[in-house]
Amino acid sequence: MTTEQTIKLDQFLKLKGIASTGGQAKMIIQSGDVEVNDAMEIRRGRKLHQGDSVTVMGEMFVVNFDDP
Repeated sequence: MTTEQTIKLDQFLKLKGIASTGGQAKMIIQSGDVEVNDAMEIRRGRKLHQGDSVTVMGEMFVVNFDDP
């Protein structure tokens, strides 16, 4: 049985350079400016899976664990 790879939403925002700190990521998420798969998301611990789309202030990112 394989374990599916995930990343938490706040970690993803830091990885993509949208937030420089966990506190900044938390504020961005709680402001209501983040959507996961076209639905507003305010939980910073939301687990993201391969192929999920994350939209932050109109800019879309796709979760891809194969990217370096």
